[in-house]
Amino acid sequence: MRNNATNTGQLPIGVMLGLAVAGWFGLGLGASACRAADVPPPAADPTVIAYRGALQNDRDSPVLGDAHGDVTIVEFFDYACSYCKAVEPRLESALRTDRHVRLILKEFPILTPESLIAARASLASRRQHKYRQFHEALMAYRGPWGEDAIFSTARSVGLNIARLRRDMAAPGIANEIINNFNLARGLRIFQTPGFVVGDHILTGPSAQIDFPAVIDEARRQRS
Repeated sequence: MRNNATNTGQLPIGVMLGLAVAGWFGLGLGASACRAADVPPPAADPTVIAYRGALQNDRDSPVLGDAHGDVTIVEFFDYACSYCKAVEPRLESALRTDRHVRLILKEFPILTPESLIAARASLASRRQHKYRQFHEALMAYRGPWGEDAIFSTARSVGLNIARLRRDMAAPGIANEIINNFNLARGLRIFQTPGFVVGDHILTGPSAQIDFPAVIDEARRQRS
């Protein structure tokens, strides 16, 4: 009998993901790791430039907005994060208002065990072409947080649950989440939401982000 392993080693997917998450909790993260982000400073961040490829060119990271937009926002988020959910309507409004922004979503499940389930399910929903619907529904969800809530939300947007559970076990999904953890570590992003806009990591409180101003400044710096 052969183990279900990814190309990053011989550990089963569930064990690898568990170890990755445990490593973050070992850094003292947990329920308090839920805040972040502001307007970019004038100089580009050399750390962001060093990781630009992983931030912007990972084909396994979902993209919303204009796939070829002239301004890129990368968000590291957790579906259990109240700050992520609070900032979501303003982020969606910015995408609707400015049709030339690309939003790259990095599933970063650091808060609860269910966060990892939600991240795997969300990435798996792409195979049924319902990522955006499921993502937005999970972000809008405000009830008791648990596995039942995740799958009932999936059902509400028309996902086939049996197929979703099978697809969640795909090695590529485990690899994507682990890659996101490693990328966040390299960027020194240890909380959610974490935003990278253009060549800058936003560092102020997420509640204070003025997305149109941030986008305009990133576009000005780019030109």
